[in-house]
Amino acid sequence: MAQTRVKEVSLTRPIMYGNVTVPLESADRRRDTPPDHTHKWTVFVRDPSGKDDLSYCIKRVIFKLHDTYPQPTRVVEQPPFELTETGWGEFEIQIRILFVPCANEKQIVLHHHLKLHPYGPQFDKLMAEGKVELTSTGVPVAQAVESIVYDELVFNEPTESLLELLTTRPGALLLRQPRPPYYPFSYETEQAEVDNVNNAINTVRDTLNSMKMRIRELEAEKNLLE
Repeated sequence: MAQTRVKEVSLTRPIMYGNVTVPLESADRRRDTPPDHTHKWTVFVRDPSGKDDLSYCIKRVIFKLHDTYPQPTRVVEQPPFELTETGWGEFEIQIRILFVPCANEKQIVLHHHLKLHPYGPQFDKLMAEGKVELTSTGVPVAQAVESIVYDELVFNEPTESLLELLTTRPGALLLRQPRPPYYPFSYETEQAEVDNVNNAINTVRDTLNSMKMRIRELEAEKNLLE
């Protein structure tokens, strides 16, 4: 059955995708864990706030791993849309997102480079200074390594069903002026964000001015004492 589309309306649904990694300790190993695996990682597609499961608009997520993994194509049908594995190397993961039928939208494909190590200028400096402890497998002892990307799903001229789904759940934003009754949802939300940013800027500006005045007062007192 054909879905009627709402003209001159675009919506976005923020998401985040990426991975979280921790060193694989002996206690975490299972009998089938390969001996050369050094890390445990989870790749995911989530709501940025962590409060929504996204299943109302996403039907399934397909993760394509490196071909060395058994059954490298993994299909996740239910939230949370995530996959946990172990490994020793970094590689690119293909993330394919399929939407619920009423959306009548094409699937989208994302690519994420799996990150296992906390390497970077600051970490390299600590390594050179001998301040990084290593596990029994020779990898750094560290908190979870995160590699997360913020992105937005954009729906141009969505179906009426998808528009209702997105505007009755938190997180979605209308990009262009829609017809009533959705007008307040778009522009009131946008103006509230602008007001919050402006208030924050004014607060920082006032604080800086107060600090500058205080510094001048202290310098004047110092000059008098000298």
